[in-house]
Amino acid sequence: MAATAPPPSAPGWLARWSPAAALRRRFRAWWQGRLKPTDTLELTQRNVYILPTGPGWMLAVTLVVLLIASINFQLNLGYLFTFMLAGSAVIGMHISHATLRGLTLHLKQPQPQFMGSSAALEVQLTSQRSTPRYGIGIAVHGGDDPSTHADHHWAWTDVPAQGQAVVHIAFQPRRRGLHTVPTLTAETRFPLGTFRVWAYWRPAAQLLVYPSPESAPPPLPAGEPRAAGKGHATSQGIGEFDGVRAYRRGDPLKLVVWKKAAKSLGSGADDLVSRDAQQSHRQELWLDVAHAQLPDLEARISRVTAWVLQADRLGLDYGLRVPGREIPPANGAAHRAQCLEALALC
Repeated sequence: MAATAPPPSAPGWLARWSPAAALRRRFRAWWQGRLKPTDTLELTQRNVYILPTGPGWMLAVTLVVLLIASINFQLNLGYLFTFMLAGSAVIGMHISHATLRGLTLHLKQPQPQFMGSSAALEVQLTSQRSTPRYGIGIAVHGGDDPSTHADHHWAWTDVPAQGQAVVHIAFQPRRRGLHTVPTLTAETRFPLGTFRVWAYWRPAAQLLVYPSPESAPPPLPAGEPRAAGKGHATSQGIGEFDGVRAYRRGDPLKLVVWKKAAKSLGSGADDLVSRDAQQSHRQELWLDVAHAQLPDLEARISRVTAWVLQADRLGLDYGLRVPGREIPPANGAAHRAQCLEALALC
């Protein structure tokens, strides 16, 4: 059977399936398997690596040329200068390695983020050494997870003697759901820049990414009759449930729910609600992904996410229905987080 050739208009597809790319993926998987996931890592001589940088190799070539010239012309000052430079390079190598060796890295549990925004990772560096450590950088190691995008910007800091320092690293997940924190890299080139000392760190923490809310969602859906309610309840319009409805022009001020209005105005919104005695305790708000009236699943989830945030901002009781799960009506920060998590994982 003849092999199917890749489409000519997809060079990225061909690059991903080339032998070199497959070999890199296998090596990365083997290497990642050797890293034990942990949120606290102590750097020792077993996990700190060192190699010359470009300027370091140039310095080595320069030392060889100086040594040959000194031998050829019998220059005593040339010997002195050559060995002084070589000694400085060796001392710099030991200082560079000692800058990372003995350092403790700790990742704090990342907070959930909405898709489309950068997730901030807070890393705490602790040193027990009696002298400061200079020029330490932390960044996301590129190419580990195709579901995330890192800007590869380094966060640099100095760690005081027997003290701590905190750096913040940002990366942007490409999809909603539960993500493993990508592999991080700690690096220094202090003091001469002739040696690169680095260590890889695979955190065990996971990051929950909420769906991105729709920017301009429609009004909240109509309330549904309570399962154990008395009498027959009909919808009186969009948003009329649980004894409140959207504020209408001409409503008496005594019907405005001022506690919820204060929360809305304090958050910068102008959403006001009024009491609706006729519908009180007869209807309840259900946010259903299947009834979001959009053809695409991700678009429906985005709309329901915006409804959850709107209902929470108004202080309303609301329930959530996602494929395979139903969360009964409630309110508050814990209920909001539970609904957002269900939307992220559905």
